[in-house]
Amino acid sequence: MCINRNGDKGRSHWAVAFRPVGLWALLLLMSSGWVGAQPEEPLTLNPDVPLTYTVQAGDTLWDISTLFLRDPWRWQELWAGNPQVDNPHLIYPGDTLSLRWEAGQPRLVRIDHGDIKLSPSMRASPLDLAIPAISRQQIGPFLRQHRVVEALELEQAPYIVAGEAGRLISGVGDTVYATGAWQTARSYRVVHRAEKLKDPISGEGLGIFVMDVGEARLLNSPSEEAVVALTVAEMREEIRIGDRLLPVTESAVESTYQPQAPETPIAGAYMIAVAGGVTQIGALDIVVINRGARESLRVGDVLAIDHAGERVQDPVTGKQVGLPDRQAGVLMVFSVYERASFGLVLEATRPLAVGDKLRNP
Repeated sequence: MCINRNGDKGRSHWAVAFRPVGLWALLLLMSSGWVGAQPEEPLTLNPDVPLTYTVQAGDTLWDISTLFLRDPWRWQELWAGNPQVDNPHLIYPGDTLSLRWEAGQPRLVRIDHGDIKLSPSMRASPLDLAIPAISRQQIGPFLRQHRVVEALELEQAPYIVAGEAGRLISGVGDTVYATGAWQTARSYRVVHRAEKLKDPISGEGLGIFVMDVGEARLLNSPSEEAVVALTVAEMREEIRIGDRLLPVTESAVESTYQPQAPETPIAGAYMIAVAGGVTQIGALDIVVINRGARESLRVGDVLAIDHAGERVQDPVTGKQVGLPDRQAGVLMVFSVYERASFGLVLEATRPLAVGDKLRNP
């Protein structure tokens, strides 16, 4: 399955939670300021690539790059040295793009239509017509609701011990009672422990994936490890006894995402988890990766996905043999923790699964 103009959607719980904040905007993920090491391999165009293309409403630069390039994360090279488009992030529906060659390399330029020119004010003012970028306000809610925390941090966090009037499940406006090592914060995020993350090769613990289900606020100042009352101020799922409380903090969110090849070789990387209980992963699903900042993985890094080859029986020897792995997709890292990361599957040519390998593209 590949990302197409009709916006095929993934099936996981994470992907469903993320669609309201603009998945197609996320697939733009581009600005003109990336500077990185340029691959030595020449750009490879897709078969039957068009020589011209007229930008459509709803297009993203990922769409356009996918139309022209085999490796769309190398979009910056396709636009390199283009005086007509100082910032390809701001091309508009109706613009006609032309594929040309300079010094043996393909270049994408915008065609000037004779003497018909739009004034700067006409081109700059209708910002809603520009190919959209995802904003901090759009991506922030998703990242706030899904995170990876260290096991010790979660173990030491306060937790809910009882609900009002003996209720096992609480909602907005209810009082809950919690105990633990309190910090100075007055508001706390309520989180469910979803899954313990482990490296599939070494067995090393990589943190705990948690789901943010609501917010609770202290009704009085707690003494050390005292049982205190909180009121539920916000909820997205049922709040239960045993849920942990993490202080509300503001985290930095990228204003735009810049697809790029990793700076260093990323070895031993795998997709280790996906939310929603699905067994097959497709385009627009969000996965957990067993590599993070410790391995120099960065926000925006693009990784190729290799689907693990099946094991079959050799008809001559009778032994089990493994078929070669095959590239089956591409993902982009959009949130990086110390030892784990979140990635968005941009393309999938076949169903993927937890355990599939990741590598430099």
